[in-house]
Amino acid sequence: MIDTMLLLRHQLAQRPAGQTVRRRLAEVVRAAVIDGTLEAGAVLPASRVLARELGLGRNTVLHAYEQLTTEGYLTADRQGTVVCHLGPRPGAAPTQASVASPPSLPPLARRALPSTLPPGEDETPLPFLPGIPALDQFPLERWRRRVAQAWRVVNSATLAGRDVCGEPVLRAAIAGYLRASRGVRCEPEQVVVTSGTQESLALCAQLLADPGERVWMEHPGYMGASTAFVSAGLQLVPVPVDSEGLAPTAALWRRQPPRLVYTTPSHQYPLGVPLSLPRRLALIEQARRTGSWILEDDYDSEFCRGVPLAAMQGLAPDAPVVYLGTFSKTLYPALRLAYAVLPEAAVNAVMPALARRLAPGRVAEQEALAAFIHDGEFTAHLRRMRRLYAERQAALRQALQQAWPMPPALSPGEGGMHLALALPPTVDDREVVRHAQARGLEPRALSTYTVGGGTPLNGLVLGYANVPAEQVNAYVRTLAWAVRQALRCE
Repeated sequence: MIDTMLLLRHQLAQRPAGQTVRRRLAEVVRAAVIDGTLEAGAVLPASRVLARELGLGRNTVLHAYEQLTTEGYLTADRQGTVVCHLGPRPGAAPTQASVASPPSLPPLARRALPSTLPPGEDETPLPFLPGIPALDQFPLERWRRRVAQAWRVVNSATLAGRDVCGEPVLRAAIAGYLRASRGVRCEPEQVVVTSGTQESLALCAQLLADPGERVWMEHPGYMGASTAFVSAGLQLVPVPVDSEGLAPTAALWRRQPPRLVYTTPSHQYPLGVPLSLPRRLALIEQARRTGSWILEDDYDSEFCRGVPLAAMQGLAPDAPVVYLGTFSKTLYPALRLAYAVLPEAAVNAVMPALARRLAPGRVAEQEALAAFIHDGEFTAHLRRMRRLYAERQAALRQALQQAWPMPPALSPGEGGMHLALALPPTVDDREVVRHAQARGLEPRALSTYTVGGGTPLNGLVLGYANVPAEQVNAYVRTLAWAVRQALRCE
């Protein structure tokens, strides 16, 4: 018990600032019981004795003993205050039988195991990280004013949120913007506001398909979509992409008809090619024939130069298309607001399921965004970014022409926020990325966008929206160095 006294005195002396002595004493004794320092059946000193030995008030010790008795660590009997038997303890010394097989946590789900999924976009954005807008060009002061104005009108009645599908004023603003800019056929009631594209995809996977059904995905394709579909128990079918976009064959329609078709028709991710108009119309017609849903992810159509094709959703009345969009690319990732536009005929049917899966929230941000759109600030920001990204893409293409160690084979994209750059078979794209990361760059290996059993492509995905034109030459030279290092590793 003398050793125990020394331990308690030592641990009490390490009391964090702001923690009461009473709470610290209870914490120290509790930990000693859990780890076996105080064994089951051990009799603790009387409160008066322990208080004297530790230099504490007796009431402090009494309160600590009472707390631990209430929690079940101690009990009072005729002998005094006794340590309870807790059964097997997490910190107990291993027995002979357990040495060879130490206790461990239950296994993770298969979907949590390591995969080729590229890291998320929530890390500090480094040059060439795809999907990151020019955050230094965001009109932060104007946005702050909008959010402050929104908070001034928020009251206690609206803090819980008013609608699981989003604030009505934002749903109306999104519907008006999409009708005018993308040719989407929609009313506010069809718009569902989500916390990001990932939540939109998860909802579609859960509400439009049953486990075991097929989902067609562009190959290579967006791994966030792959994760959502696999998590919902769907079967991935990779569909190749050619110069006109998604290219399913007649045989594939016959042999493996899908329940869902996921596509990025405005600017295929990551190769950048748009889906041609004949292919769009054919896809809608075939989806109708086979009872399939099309998930149209229009993730960065705002930055396509020239006159982009209208959204697939608006090409035919009652098309079986769910239109997906996000503000993470157009404004900033931490906003965490996206949307899905449901076919009008499906709204009433899915509302009960949406009410079970969604929760209202981010009231002020939704109100601020609605005003930002309504007053034209959103479209003005998009115009500025469209010009800026065109300049930055041109600067990147020119830098690659000048400094790349081989003729650069670039994707044909006429807009967006990234380029795909093919690499020869003699260069491992993952090795290039590893060397580039060591020098502070964050390109993505094209092979990590492989879908299902598709054949990996070898190359780099270069986000340029966050790369100033005056710095791109230096970054490309560093990237060329990474390629040469990867060649030496072969």
